[in-house]
Amino acid sequence: MAPRDTYDSFPRFDSFTDAMDQDRQTALPDNWWVGVADIVGSTGLIAEGRYKTVNMVGAAVISAVRNALSGQAFPFVFGGDGAGFAVPPEARAQAVAALAAVRRWAAEEFGIDMRAACVPLQAIHAAGRRVTVARYRVGPGADYAMFGGGGLLWADRQMKAGHFAVPPAAPGTAPDLTGLSCRWSHVAARNGAIVSVVVEPMPDTPPQAFAMALRSLVALLHKLDRGGHPIPAAGPGADWPPAGAALEAHAARRGKSLLAARLRVLAASLLAAFLIRTGIRVAGFDARRYARVVGENADFRKCDDGLKMTLDCDDTTRAALENLLATEARAGVLRYGIAVQSQAMMTCIVPSPLTDDHIHFVDGAEGGYTLAASRMKSG
Repeated sequence: MAPRDTYDSFPRFDSFTDAMDQDRQTALPDNWWVGVADIVGSTGLIAEGRYKTVNMVGAAVISAVRNALSGQAFPFVFGGDGAGFAVPPEARAQAVAALAAVRRWAAEEFGIDMRAACVPLQAIHAAGRRVTVARYRVGPGADYAMFGGGGLLWADRQMKAGHFAVPPAAPGTAPDLTGLSCRWSHVAARNGAIVSVVVEPMPDTPPQAFAMALRSLVALLHKLDRGGHPIPAAGPGADWPPAGAALEAHAARRGKSLLAARLRVLAASLLAAFLIRTGIRVAGFDARRYARVVGENADFRKCDDGLKMTLDCDDTTRAALENLLATEARAGVLRYGIAVQSQAMMTCIVPSPLTDDHIHFVDGAEGGYTLAASRMKSG
């Protein structure tokens, strides 16, 4: 499809298969910019048991840019230990400032080295790549960007090579991470295991061949309950105190007392857990309905020039999935990585609990996409 000037004008698709079809996606205009960020040494952080922190810092990129743009819609994708996004030229300065602030915050709050880059789409086009996007609607209030064209993956590789770098902001700079949270309990597998899958095309794979492989993968998963969605239809649990309270306090404090921020998080999460368990409504807020919408809005599968999925998968389907991936890898079509875990987790961006536009990033709780990516293999 031809380029459109504003993301609001992009069509929304209710079918995941339609949204990942590059022929149906919209090409971004030549004057847009692509932002990418990831955590250096994230595999080592997993070994230290810090994957929830890795997820929180990765999601902070999207939260910071979203707040810097005052809620203006823009395409983004969460990758576990980082994120990618695109913005129009008038939003570039705010996006770069947000990236710089997250880099500084990650280092000062958690001792984490994050790298970031902002790449002009003109450079991506000059390299023979494109950036195409579709909006995949997961519910009435939320949709996620599906990226194609090879440009996001090219930008990520340029970042890792040290090009187009965004330096960290001045010491003490904190991003606006309003709405970023990780209060939900981990979700145990109900059908066998939580399987995180990362799939990328081989460099010379024709787009049509890779698209056929992805369609075969998605079709295989149709036999799973809700396509393998790892979050129950009723929503996740809300144990108290939440395991992510300390992390959320780091996101919320903005240079102020960490203890005070943590107490606010604990108080708010205690009230939410009580309302979910009792079903009591307060000022029109239905906590149980909210939990159901959380599940509906979760991004358990996505396209970012490849395919990422976190699935609740039985052993038979998992074996068929691995066999199909191995067959396509031997054919030279793709490379892939898999991480098998017992639980899934979520990191969330909630502008308001009273609206349905909250978004929830799903990953495996024991390494997820980052661990799967470290195990990438081809034929």
